[in-house]
Amino acid sequence: MAVKLLWYLTLPDGPVPWEPEGRWNTGFDHLRQLAATIDRLGYYGALIATGFGHNEILTVASATLSATQRIKFLAAIHPGLLTPAKLAQIALTFDNFSGGRLALNAINGNDATSAAFGVHYGHDERYDFSLEYWQAFKESYLGQKNGYDGKYIKLAPNPNLSNGSRRGVAGGGGLQPVQTNGVPLWGAGTSPAGVAHSVRILDTYLSFADTPERLGAKFRNVAAEAAKIGRTLTFGTRLQIIVRETEGEAWEYAQWLVDRTSVEYAIESIKRQLPQGETFESYRSDNPQVQKNLETIRAGRLPKAKDYEIYPNIWTGPALHGFNVLAPLAGTTLVGSAENIAARIREFEAQGTSAFILSGWPLIDEAHRVAELLFPLLDIDHGFEVPLLNPERRHLPDRRERAVR
Repeated sequence: MAVKLLWYLTLPDGPVPWEPEGRWNTGFDHLRQLAATIDRLGYYGALIATGFGHNEILTVASATLSATQRIKFLAAIHPGLLTPAKLAQIALTFDNFSGGRLALNAINGNDATSAAFGVHYGHDERYDFSLEYWQAFKESYLGQKNGYDGKYIKLAPNPNLSNGSRRGVAGGGGLQPVQTNGVPLWGAGTSPAGVAHSVRILDTYLSFADTPERLGAKFRNVAAEAAKIGRTLTFGTRLQIIVRETEGEAWEYAQWLVDRTSVEYAIESIKRQLPQGETFESYRSDNPQVQKNLETIRAGRLPKAKDYEIYPNIWTGPALHGFNVLAPLAGTTLVGSAENIAARIREFEAQGTSAFILSGWPLIDEAHRVAELLFPLLDIDHGFEVPLLNPERRHLPDRRERAVR
């Protein structure tokens, strides 16, 4: 099984963007340069982040489209902010302009985030609404003319579509669905309601990273649920990455990041991970290393970089998406030599992971490092020939044999 490697397309950037002094003042020119770099280096696609504090997703995708030729734009979308028919019209337009390069990351969010956007449903009901939304979106994209009559979503028949027409929701615009099976949907959902929702609508199921075995077990459970309704999914994960020529260089850089991270950032991140009813002062971990790290942070110091390693080359140190001291989550990072990182990716691959959404800081610099050092060591399936910046590294047996800790 070959893998797909995606990068991260977002404005927050810099060598240590989670700290004010390490964050650059970026703008549209930087975003366009980043999109062009991701495309030129041969990544499969780019994830565009969503939520308050981020630029609007579909605007970013449209504004940077002309800087690219082949990457997929994985746009994170909260259902309900646009009607499914309007989103389908936008998707049809984007696909016709790009040659079918749109994919959507179906975000269900949480109660507070959804309410802030004006969507007011409880946890399980939010999934029921989302199911109808994405069903209606897909039917609209594919030119279904009879409308949709659900509990939450009601679309009248489209008067611009005659029997047998495949002109799409734009009617007189003559838009044809470019992707014959519809726009691919990526997404996540860990609760029972989330899994039941995911297996019905998603094409690629996503999860934050963990150890390969634990992530593989999660994916196998989801695959089993999908099989019960006759569906097969692919699986992907989200990781930060620090890849260098040697282990020593990679861990030296990880320590450099720790040294520039404040104790306050660690404490804020820990508080977001605490179980309900626990406080930063009261919580105790069953994991001795995590508990030791907590005690060091409570004393006003950050542990050394290596103290956050939970598995060979898998790190829960500081990142833009959190400092996951208690357990792996959005900030989980691959750290190591190219050979060892390739070995870890192959472990994930053996456990069912075929797509990896990566990011490193600064984004353009680290995108180059990954393409140069890691691409030649992996079996990559991006649907086009991936340019190799360092082709002499490709499939060197002695390097693979040394890909151990």
